Amino acid sequence: MKPGTFDYNPSLNAHPVHETQRVKGDNMLDLSTLGTFIAVVLGLFLIPGPAVLLVLTRTVHGGRKAGILTGLGVAVGDFVHTLGAAVGLSALLMTSALAFNAVKFVGAAYLVYLGIRALREKQANAQRPAVASVSASKAFFQAIPAEVLNPKTALFFLAFLPQFVRPEHGSSFLQFATLGLIFVGMSALYTTLIVLTIRPLGRLVKRLTWLTRWQNKIIGVLFISLGLRVATQTR
Repeated sequence: MKPGTFDYNPSLNAHPVHETQRVKGDNMLDLSTLGTFIAVVLGLFLIPGPAVLLVLTRTVHGGRKAGILTGLGVAVGDFVHTLGAAVGLSALLMTSALAFNAVKFVGAAYLVYLGIRALREKQANAQRPAVASVSASKAFFQAIPAEVLNPKTALFFLAFLPQFVRPEHGSSFLQFATLGLIFVGMSALYTTLIVLTIRPLGRLVKRLTWLTRWQNKIIGVLFISLGLRVATQTR
């Protein structure tokens, strides 16, 4: 086509492409799903689990470098879990979509169960695990198997990740892997920020007494909402 001219092609308007169809075809993870995933992960960080307590303990005994490397070791362990979930669940989807949906609904029920248990659980003071002082590099390599061998972590990822995967949007494996990498990256950033701000953060948490009282209820509502989301989403 020459500059300053316009060639009309009727075939371009014969079959208009809807925007929703374009989003589905071009983006495996739409912005709504991705935003929900990130919001839920941020909510999960409200409660200091065993991994965070391990990071804090390493920081106290070995300094910031040991704490940061421990957090990175935990992130590597989480990546192993997400990779396992991606391979196993995507293979299951290729075998049977019905079986994948069954796993998805069982996972949703498990999240609802965790939410109800969190709502009923009384707030307790988290105790840091007792660990020996080690070098920063050793702290990193010890954190990896500690996270990989945690069965509760494996069960959580098997229940959590499928809630955000849409097979009709593209490769389920790539969706699992992408979500896993986002989670791992956010986790590593989160633990690093904790290590770098441990003292002012500790003072802030003491002031925000309402957060420590309500954190179980917040995470309980979060889990239940995520589990019920599966039953109400359009298929």
